[in-house]
Amino acid sequence: MAGERILIVDDEPEILQLIQSYLLKENYVVFAAGDAAQALWHIKHSSPNLVILDIMLPDIDGIELCLEIRRTTNVPILFLSCKSEELDKVSALSVGGDDYMVKPFMPGELIARVKAHLRRARQGSQPDHQETIIRHGDLEINMMTHEVSVNNAEVCLSHKEFEILRILCENPKRIYSTEQLFQMVWKSNALEGDARTIMVYISNIRKKIESDPSCPQYILNVRGVGYKFNHNLM
Repeated sequence: MAGERILIVDDEPEILQLIQSYLLKENYVVFAAGDAAQALWHIKHSSPNLVILDIMLPDIDGIELCLEIRRTTNVPILFLSCKSEELDKVSALSVGGDDYMVKPFMPGELIARVKAHLRRARQGSQPDHQETIIRHGDLEINMMTHEVSVNNAEVCLSHKEFEILRILCENPKRIYSTEQLFQMVWKSNALEGDARTIMVYISNIRKKIESDPSCPQYILNVRGVGYKFNHNLM
């Protein structure tokens, strides 16, 4: 949708200008930051709808910056990196990133991913659930506002973390494989290594909502099958 605000964080001026030119052609409002300090200023004052974030920055790296951003907002974060190792991708996703692209990238693919994340964020903000608030034990989930709390304390989940939790808690007796969860949340077929991505996200969610993540009471493992929500808490 034209007019949506996108923040690009990269310390290479050529990359900033290149991505900015692609986005401006799509009629997005674009902000640019060359380091983490500038990026955090824009997060506070420009309220971007999406962040394109490089991992290598001059002050702190993108992983640390993502953690800082996640303290205040669930804005979709698309990582860009020269690193193509699976561990780098998993690290970026585990701190709250929503996507990961390796440089050099195809302009068309970047724009397609930007549009997909913005579309899902818009859809997620629509009041399309009959039941606005779901409660399981001490866990409360507001489907309309995407707010999550445990024992009345707010928990900040990324967009994809929220989607995984929503799918599980809306169908508490159903067991989902990692492949099914990936396909439902990312809207694409799961490839080799994507199962690990889901495992990292589940681990991240547990750290935020479980009193003891090593002994979870909300999201349960079903050995050899996948994950389910503990319907006994209903």
